[in-house]
Amino acid sequence: MKVTVTSSGLNELAVALESAADDAVDEGRKVVARGAFQIKADWRRRWSGSPHAPALPYAIGYDVRTRGTTVSAEVGPDKAKRQGALGNLYEFGSVNNAPRPGGAPALAAEEPRYVAALENLAADLLED
Repeated sequence: MKVTVTSSGLNELAVALESAADDAVDEGRKVVARGAFQIKADWRRRWSGSPHAPALPYAIGYDVRTRGTTVSAEVGPDKAKRQGALGNLYEFGSVNNAPRPGGAPALAAEEPRYVAALENLAADLLED
């Protein structure tokens, strides 16, 4: 017994995938940048109001990098900015200070929105 399988529309699928690949990095960069901005803003809010480190929230920033097809973001306190070097002590604590997590909770809060944005991007890229 033989079974014959026929597929149609593969050329259209190939064109759609090729078009999606062309736009994926640029559009993906926008999603990553938006997520990094949201994490930065949430982290700043969580660390605001400390009388001992009033400038620390303003030391939090982010950078987005693209290398080939990889887009990444780094979010956190800049040690070169005023009170930025206190970031590790605030986030993780020390022998004399309890931790005041800001980055980890901000990242956890953004994760579902980020995943949804990537899913929407994938759907949008394949629809065009």
